Amino acid sequence: MIDNTALLFKLIDDGTIRLNKGTILSSSPPPLGEHLTFDKVEGMLLGAAIGDSLGATSEGHSADSRVNLHGEIRNYVPGRRSNNKAIGVPTDDSQLTFWTLKQLIQDDGLIPDNLAKRFCKHHIIGIGSTVRGFIQNYKDLHKPWYESGHDSLGNGALMRISPMVVPYLKCPNPSMYADAAINAMLTHNSYANNATCVAFVNILWQLLAMRSAPDPSWWVETYCTVAKELEGNTMYSSTKNSQYAYSGPLWKYTEMVIKDAISQGLSVKDACKKWGSHASLFETVPSVLYILTVNSNDPEEAIIRAVTDTGDNDTIGAIVGATVGALHGLKGIPNRWIQGLTGRTRAGVDDSGEIFKLILLAKNIFWTGNSANV
Repeated sequence: MIDNTALLFKLIDDGTIRLNKGTILSSSPPPLGEHLTFDKVEGMLLGAAIGDSLGATSEGHSADSRVNLHGEIRNYVPGRRSNNKAIGVPTDDSQLTFWTLKQLIQDDGLIPDNLAKRFCKHHIIGIGSTVRGFIQNYKDLHKPWYESGHDSLGNGALMRISPMVVPYLKCPNPSMYADAAINAMLTHNSYANNATCVAFVNILWQLLAMRSAPDPSWWVETYCTVAKELEGNTMYSSTKNSQYAYSGPLWKYTEMVIKDAISQGLSVKDACKKWGSHASLFETVPSVLYILTVNSNDPEEAIIRAVTDTGDNDTIGAIVGATVGALHGLKGIPNRWIQGLTGRTRAGVDDSGEIFKLILLAKNIFWTGNSANV
């Protein structure tokens, strides 16, 4: 196993990574328990791909215009990306998530420079500006991986975070949190992004061990407990889409707006309208956590709300899908979504079924301890 804990602390001490030291970074994740089955890991990974694909062909619409066009998104929507077929096709969310998993399998853990090379290898569907800037820095300007990321509040690191727990399923280690932070800073090197990715990896890990949904207050409390220490008292501003005028750290804003939405009993749609639901973490993180706060008992409904009621619905769908998949497992995901998923990770190349193959490889290596070639 690759242990990146010392590397992370060096990056913090050097000021290379924008992250404060926190107790979680030196803490070993608790064992997941003998009751855990790989069904939950598979649910987490497939949940990310399914959430992405359910939103893929209606991304960019407002919630209102999407419903006018398609109604509630309860299955894959035909569109340009799917050749007008009702099948599950990927965007960059699925691509980067499963390219990350593939590199973790190949390296038996996280080697940041190899992951950087992987991200630059193939065409990325709907690539975001921050990842585009990373590729320019790393591939074209030949900067080292640790200097290629941007100080960004975009959600492009959080959307691919779920594979970070996989190498540690049988061997919990503080390096899991280091991997989450390093994976984030590779492309999105901001205090808010690095802290949020560690906080969500902690959430995913805890959900894998749970037998039932946590109390609604658990979601924002668990996120803020970790993010507060790692992000610190940063001074970001809420987006133009938000009805809240705010300057300060992301964790504090998230806590404030979610508590306000809970006190008002807002629907997901109305809550997301209040703070926005696009690609900034100031919109994505509250949207994801609020969807989970009100719908975590029902994984299908949580994903439907994510892909129907938000703006950046493929990415929010991917994050929500991974999270409820970790909690409820594969059995919590409707079979029609699994059957309709192409499992592709490439553009212009038919690699149908690739994500299913990668999940099986991950099981063989990190769950049963076998070896495989990638």
